[in-house]
Amino acid sequence: MNLKTTLGILALIGSTGALAAEPAMVFTSWGGTTQDAQKSVWADGFSQADHVKVLQDGPTDYGKIKAMVEAGAVTWDVVDAEGDYAVKAGNDGLLEKLDFSIIDKSRLDPRFVTDYSVGSFYYSFVIGCNKDAVKACPKTWAELFDLKAFPGKRTFYKWSAPGVIEAALLADGVAPDKLYPLDLDRAFKKLDTIKSSIVWWSSGAQSQQLLASAETPYGFFWNGRLTALTQTGVHVETSWNQNITAADMLVVPKGVANKAAAMKFIAFATSPASQAKFAELTGYAPTNLDAPALMPQAVRETLPDAQAATQVNADLQYWAQHRDDIATRWYAWQAR
Repeated sequence: MNLKTTLGILALIGSTGALAAEPAMVFTSWGGTTQDAQKSVWADGFSQADHVKVLQDGPTDYGKIKAMVEAGAVTWDVVDAEGDYAVKAGNDGLLEKLDFSIIDKSRLDPRFVTDYSVGSFYYSFVIGCNKDAVKACPKTWAELFDLKAFPGKRTFYKWSAPGVIEAALLADGVAPDKLYPLDLDRAFKKLDTIKSSIVWWSSGAQSQQLLASAETPYGFFWNGRLTALTQTGVHVETSWNQNITAADMLVVPKGVANKAAAMKFIAFATSPASQAKFAELTGYAPTNLDAPALMPQAVRETLPDAQAATQVNADLQYWAQHRDDIATRWYAWQAR
C-alpha cells in the first residue's frame, strides 16, 4: 500500500468513522445449545440493532465474578446466572443495580425481578429418560430414586442450587407445600440411598451427552436441554410430574466498564420478541409476560408454563439466604 492510499484511508476514518472499531461487550453464559440460542437471538440481534459487537464467554463462574469485582478488573459485562445466586450476589454488593429507565420491567414476571437482576428465562427441572436404552422410564421422583425398579446409573446436577434437594424430599414423600424450610437431614438420608448410582453433570451440555450415550439412561435435567436433545433425534421421554421451577437471571457485575451497553443488551434480551424467539428455540419459558402471545400455540404447550398444575416452585429467596450453608454440607457429602 503506498503513502497516498494510506493517507486516503486515514482521511476517510477521520471524516466518517466508517472504519472505526466497532464497540464491543462480553456476554457470559453456560455454553451448549442454550448459549447458542442466546447468541443467535439476543447477541446477534442486539449487534444489528445497536451496532455493538457482543463477544461470547463462559461458562458462568461465580468465583470468577467475585474475583473480578474485588480486583477491579471486570471483563464480563452481562452474565446469565442462577436465580438464587443473583439474589445473593446483589445483596453482597457484587452486582450493579439495573437501570429500569432503560430496561422495561413493567411486563416482566415479577417473580424474577430484583434491583440487581431480571429473569433471563424460566425453566423446570424434570425427569428425562432415553427410551431406547431402557424397558421403562421413571415417571416420578420416587421412581427415579428406586434402584430396584429402575436399576443402573442416573444423573443429577452437581452444583449446590435449587432442585436436587427438593427432588429428594419429594421422592421421600414430602408435600410440595411443606418443602421449606428444607429438611436437610431427611434429604441427604434419601440421597444416600442412590449415591453410588449417581453420575453428576456440571453443565447442560454434559447432561445431554450422558443421556444421549445412555451412560445414564435417566436422571434430573433442565427441561430445555431435553427439548434440544429430542430435536437431534434422541428418543427422550420427559416427565413433568412435580417439575421443579426456577429461573436464570441476567446480571451486571459491579464495576463493569460497559455499563450503558450492558443495560441496553438486557433491555433487548428481555423484550417480548427476543424472549418469544428464544423460548421457541430452547423450550424454556419467557419471562416477559407479553412474549407468549407472539408464539405459536403448539410451542406454548411444550413450555413449563403449560405444566402449572404439577409445578413445584423453588423458593429462590430461601436459597439465597441459605446458599452458603447448604453448599458447605452439599460438597462435604459429595466428597465422602
